[in-house]
Amino acid sequence: MFIQTESTPNPATLKFLPGQSVLEVGTADFPSPDTAESSPLATRIFGVEGVTGVFMGLDFVTVTKADGVEWDHIKPAILGAIMEHYQSGAKAVEGEASSGHAEHTGEDGEIVGQIKELLDTRVRPAVAQDGGDITFHGFDRGVVYLHMQGACAGCPSSTLTLKMGIENLLRHYIPEVLEVRPVAA
Repeated sequence: MFIQTESTPNPATLKFLPGQSVLEVGTADFPSPDTAESSPLATRIFGVEGVTGVFMGLDFVTVTKADGVEWDHIKPAILGAIMEHYQSGAKAVEGEASSGHAEHTGEDGEIVGQIKELLDTRVRPAVAQDGGDITFHGFDRGVVYLHMQGACAGCPSSTLTLKMGIENLLRHYIPEVLEVRPVAA
């Protein structure tokens, strides 16, 4: 098994590509070890000292490290954990992976549907290439609230991505959108 790695715009994260499927659908975010109970793969990766977050997509795993920890010191152990997991034959996540978007009920249903469609077709594929995900969290009085995961969470360029990229895109196609703001998990 050959696992490729790619850097991301966030220096605290590294994207691991095992060359086979990680999840069948959706994404899975494990921002801390105590959230990884449902994932044998995330649990193994959190066993590496210095790992602070694990995010999974269809064909990649993004790992976040603690400040002061060097990739050169923990990368071999993470590669070993991923390889061990695939040799075990266990699933990456037990149960259902998340589709990502929060449910929205109310009078803005049509607008929210357009927002989710644009996120799914234009935004999420691009940020997945960088090892992250951005999902809909809410819409209130012209403000779209988005949740950033994986490499996007804590990325130095995330504010620029939100304001100059996603906000401009949504405002262009949906006049009711006035602003985009990030939310914490």
